[in-house]
Amino acid sequence: MGSGTGKKRKFADTNGAKSASKRGSEATGVKSATKKGKPAPAKEPTLESEDEFAKFSDDEENDNEPEEEEQEEEEDDSEDEPAIVNEKPKKKHKKQPEEEKEAGGDERGDSKDVEKNGSDAAMADLPEGKNLYLPPAAGEEPKKFSELNLSERTLKAIEEMGFTEMRGIQRRCIPPLLTGRDVLGAAKTGSGKTLAFLIPAVEMLYSLKFKPRNGTGVIIVSPTRELALQIFGVARELMAHHTQTYGIVIGGANRRAEAEKLEKGINLIVATPGRLLDHLQNTKFVFKNLKSLIIDEADRILEIGFEDEMRQIIKILPKEDRQTMLFSATQTTKVEDLARISLRPGPLYINVDEEQKFSTVEGLEQGYIICEADKRFLLLFSFLKLNQKKKVIVFFSSCACVTYHSELLNFIDIPVLALHGKQKQQKRTNTFFEFCNAKQGTLICTDVAARGLDIPAVDWIVQFDPPDDPRDYIHRVGRTARANSKGRSLMFLQPNEVGFLTHLKAARVPIVEFEFPSKKVINVQSQLEKLISQNYYLNKSAKEGYRSYLHAYASHSLRTVFDVNKLDLAKVAKSFGFSVPPRVDVVVGASGRDSKVQGRRAYGSQPGRKRAGRH
Repeated sequence: MGSGTGKKRKFADTNGAKSASKRGSEATGVKSATKKGKPAPAKEPTLESEDEFAKFSDDEENDNEPEEEEQEEEEDDSEDEPAIVNEKPKKKHKKQPEEEKEAGGDERGDSKDVEKNGSDAAMADLPEGKNLYLPPAAGEEPKKFSELNLSERTLKAIEEMGFTEMRGIQRRCIPPLLTGRDVLGAAKTGSGKTLAFLIPAVEMLYSLKFKPRNGTGVIIVSPTRELALQIFGVARELMAHHTQTYGIVIGGANRRAEAEKLEKGINLIVATPGRLLDHLQNTKFVFKNLKSLIIDEADRILEIGFEDEMRQIIKILPKEDRQTMLFSATQTTKVEDLARISLRPGPLYINVDEEQKFSTVEGLEQGYIICEADKRFLLLFSFLKLNQKKKVIVFFSSCACVTYHSELLNFIDIPVLALHGKQKQQKRTNTFFEFCNAKQGTLICTDVAARGLDIPAVDWIVQFDPPDDPRDYIHRVGRTARANSKGRSLMFLQPNEVGFLTHLKAARVPIVEFEFPSKKVINVQSQLEKLISQNYYLNKSAKEGYRSYLHAYASHSLRTVFDVNKLDLAKVAKSFGFSVPPRVDVVVGASGRDSKVQGRRAYGSQPGRKRAGRH
């Protein structure tokens, strides 16, 4: 396949990774997990059906390319389904009909405390309490959740979730957060920070005896809808025995239903920035009692263009007696500015990554393979064919590449799911939950799935298109080997791209070269070219994928490594099923993070043109 420098690791047994499930069924498609008995204890909470969380409208698209994530947009209020789902009441009240409970009559505690009118509810103040926060247990640094002075209700939920011992970020964050300190935290993806900020927030609501009439006490801001859904799912499990209410407000959902729920009183809100700002400005709900603001993946929030929204949100929210937690994988200038305006003076800075030798988690075996452009699809096809009983995520550089490869692979009987930023929100949500609950299968996606999402029991991360920088690499491989489990990652590199390894080494990423046995590579090139030439729809999709790939490559931030002018277009075209490169128009020199267009170049068949050093 291609040779590289350094140590090589035999790739002969591609089924060597621990299987996610051995159920006895031999079907090759994505299989949904059945709910039998208790969930496995050492995993993060598995997300359940999307119907339990949210219903989305599907009239949003983002036409930017390369595409990673949609931003929030205003939605039509004519939706029928509510987007906020609160916990079902544990107590039954004489005057509360069953229909109201099921439909989201989510008044926990005393149903008489709920004010239906937002202006009336605004008069509701919190009861005075001496112990706003529970102090940590005395003595040495606690290692188990049971050693913290948590409420019995929270401890019971944590036990049911399968957790006993705290992880690094949890040991460092939870005790000071319980005492009311502001925290600026940094931790690897998959480190357990969701529980690190949720547990203190839930304990605060419990200690202050929040009721719906008291309005919102906790707001959690997340960069993406999928991550917001995931945080909401963890909060739902953690608050299973509490009487406080919780909800989610995100772009793409029914805004009117959200507003009605907010006016009734939601104690803990998970939100995306655009929709949260919309409600703060236009919905009459109580947030004067806000005690905790949590900003998760702050660098990602700012990266995708929500800096102005975040500044407005922080300006609107009350500052008195408010605890703020800000988590960010990287400490950029913009993140520091956001921390300066949101955190109180003297916050506690916690970075568990500084104590680690490597930037990626233990238990993750990382490798790369050097492969000529025209052999890339053949190798991917062979790899997926050998690992159909595993749970695999494959990353591509653009939506069009995901669309083409998903259509092609499904057409040739390699069942895959597809997830990217141009899909309708309902489709994205359905795909996300289907893959989360699957025991085996393949998901091909853009970086929309690379940040924060906790997808259980992923065996392999395949980076078919290399990431934009080492930071994105770390977030991609963070989808596996989560919660102290094992996982493997594989990155495809062309010979002219090996310079990327230097950047990974500088970022403290341990990676070795894998070698895929040539005898296991299935040569379907002639069949692929015949299929693409004869199938109109696949041909059209392949051409768009080819154009999109070149555009993403030309937009790469590391242009000294990923130089579009060094690509062998004939070989690249072959990987998309073309015997002759199709002629496409591509913007050159415009970074994916820089909208300035520096020039255009037409790429296509160029007979007789030879490149130095390319064979």
